[in-house]
Amino acid sequence: MVGSNFGIIYHNSAGGASGQGNHGQSSGAAGIGGGDRERNTPASHLSDFMSQLEDYTPLIPDAVTSHYLNMGGFQSDDKRIVRLISLAAQKYMSDIIDDALQHSKARTHMQTTNTPGGSKAKDRKFTLTMEDLQPALADYGINVRKMDYSQ
Repeated sequence: MVGSNFGIIYHNSAGGASGQGNHGQSSGAAGIGGGDRERNTPASHLSDFMSQLEDYTPLIPDAVTSHYLNMGGFQSDDKRIVRLISLAAQKYMSDIIDDALQHSKARTHMQTTNTPGGSKAKDRKFTLTMEDLQPALADYGINVRKMDYSQ
């Protein structure tokens, strides 16, 4: 995902857009204190993100994620790693559900435009159905089929 900041919030400005940067610092001060240059390295962004993970509670509990990781052969005692994987799974599920919602909106829009005098309620509630979930999962390479009831 090029160009995405993955939800990292930057507290200091980079200074590149305004043109102010580190003009007031001497070369010796930049080497000792580090200033903004040191805070803008990818390693500092990663360490900031990992420290934010300690305080964040994902929707998927750590015990559930640890259980499925252990079933897959992955063992980690660092709760930040477990929460990072929980956050990735939460994002993946959120994207799938959002795509299913878009399929549902498109389907209901087509149904209301085809019926004469269709109701156009703005505060409409949507229900997640397999009819909407199947194409959303197919976009991610997951094939889901209904069971044959004739067996």
